[in-house]
Amino acid sequence: MWNYKTPGIPDEYFERAEKVPITKEEVRTIQLSKARLNVGQTVYDIGCGSGSISIEAAFQIESSGKVLAIDYDQNAVELTKKNLKKFNISNVSVIFGNAKEKILDLEEADVIFIGGTGGDTAEIVKLSENKLKTGGRIVIGTILIETLYSVLQILDKLNFNSVDITQVTISKSRKTTTGTMMLARNPVTIISATKA
Repeated sequence: MWNYKTPGIPDEYFERAEKVPITKEEVRTIQLSKARLNVGQTVYDIGCGSGSISIEAAFQIESSGKVLAIDYDQNAVELTKKNLKKFNISNVSVIFGNAKEKILDLEEADVIFIGGTGGDTAEIVKLSENKLKTGGRIVIGTILIETLYSVLQILDKLNFNSVDITQVTISKSRKTTTGTMMLARNPVTIISATKA
């Protein structure tokens, strides 16, 4: 279905469900670039939602790598599984449950993506520090200013360096009866860092 090495699978290729979020295509490509993925790595996708990050990461790390996708919403877990089947991805394991509990039992990761967490982002970042290999990357997507603030506070106290903050505002074209207009999407702030 996706025959390219470059990330940026169009959103419309993914199965979608109401109330299950998707990391939009352009934001996803930036998050993937900030992760600096390599073949054979172990990746967590915490708050996997529709599974779009998991699928894109799985393509990047190839069959010798693995993605552990976690979500506490059963609908998101089912949707991720549906999308994995659609894209014929076999190196992703989907885990249902609270990331704060599940992360403790996982093997060490090279890269950790953190998305929707139900307000527990800072605590999950703290737990992630212990699960991330030295030199590993963490990439956190935030929408709320409060989440951004709490993540920056916790990163400052933990063993991370090369902290980068990038805010992305995307507009997409839409045809109307009189022409084409640009529709703005919500700004997303992406925080990335390396474990020292």
